[in-house]
Amino acid sequence: MTEQQLPVIVIGAGPAGLAAAAHLLEQGLEPLVLEAGPTAGSAVREWSHVRLFSTWGEVTDPAAEKLLAPTGWVKPDATTYPTGGDWVEQYLQPLADVLGEGVRVDATVTGVSRVGRDRIVDADRDKQPFVVHISTADGGEERIFARAVIDASGTWTTPSPAGGSGLPALGEQAAVDRITYRVPDLKDPEVRGRYAGKRTAVIGSGASAFTALAYLADLAKADDGTDTHGVWILRRGISGSTFGGGEADQLPARGALGLAAKAAVEGGYADAVTGFRTDTVERDADGRLILVGEDGQRLDPVDEVIVLTGFRPDLTFLDELRLGLDERLQAPVELAPLIDPNQHSCGTVYPHGHRELSHPEQGIYLVGMKSYGRAPTFLAMTGYEQVRSVAAAIAGDVEAADRVELTLPETGVCGGAGLFDEPDAAKNDSDGGGCCATPTTLQIGIGAPAASGGC
Repeated sequence: MTEQQLPVIVIGAGPAGLAAAAHLLEQGLEPLVLEAGPTAGSAVREWSHVRLFSTWGEVTDPAAEKLLAPTGWVKPDATTYPTGGDWVEQYLQPLADVLGEGVRVDATVTGVSRVGRDRIVDADRDKQPFVVHISTADGGEERIFARAVIDASGTWTTPSPAGGSGLPALGEQAAVDRITYRVPDLKDPEVRGRYAGKRTAVIGSGASAFTALAYLADLAKADDGTDTHGVWILRRGISGSTFGGGEADQLPARGALGLAAKAAVEGGYADAVTGFRTDTVERDADGRLILVGEDGQRLDPVDEVIVLTGFRPDLTFLDELRLGLDERLQAPVELAPLIDPNQHSCGTVYPHGHRELSHPEQGIYLVGMKSYGRAPTFLAMTGYEQVRSVAAAIAGDVEAADRVELTLPETGVCGGAGLFDEPDAAKNDSDGGGCCATPTTLQIGIGAPAASGGC
């Protein structure tokens, strides 16, 4: 086969990956989606109990909708908010079904390279097709050749640790029986029993931490949740920006998450511990966990710990490719300045496409959550615009690839990123200083808003 006859490999059958396949088909290209899990949307299924803060109108892709229309698929009410489970069952799985044999499950990508060229070799490199190695559920190995590769594998499988240094705290791995890195499903009786009547630490300061705190507060109010209590651990201080955009957020459900977390603290269902960076996790005589800070501060024992400190990309299987990644965020170098949570930001991330997502290795694109590296500011709409542009670029339609076809909602975000130890460093004030009327901050955690750009 000539390179033009080879498929475009898409890694990951999540929202961005399946949308990429739909756009590739629209461009007349053959996609092959490789999903490590047993079904499409495997990662989303793991948080099926969590409700999105984006509406149905913001989480379906236009090209995918066109692909689904002939099947009789009806888009859910655009003004309602799906759970992760709704998103999978009413959109992602039907889309995967339409793509049919274009989606392979139980296919884990273990390596991507150029045929006959490791990352060192220059000679005729760009003329060689990509080779993708996969492992299958039965232990088999395969190689597949591709004209281009779109990595939409996300970051779900690589959560960040509790340790304030970016490394697991000492004792963290040994205490994994009492630590989770996901928002627990407290409607599941077994999971509910794990947290009911217990003292639980929640480490993190973004939308996921807000959600966990709200869930624990609801449990504490229930008949079976007496004595349930949360300990919210933040690496910075509390200011007017701590609880997110609130009513200033044009995604109202996202703003409500911060307000729910604030209510949990003010209602006495959770205590806030600020300026605490976890260094060590110890056990007491009863097996409970004691968190020790970098400054030696020791917190009272807790029964459980929920770590929601963000995610990071798995780049190991791309090691033979020449990627251009920002040294801090591990995002493409042209995209990183738009999403860097260390920088002052207002409004939204500027809609971007193939140029910001390109690498020295032509034909490889990281899209979706993975494109943001360690930045926490991603929206599904951003991913759909990314893959539309990338598919057009692979097809050679540069005019369409360069076009901007997305308007993002305002985030209610202004000022620093919440990475500052001192609230004053974020330059937010209660009088609405800076460029935004309402002082808010970037949220750090799962599903946090897209929130960079000029003022």
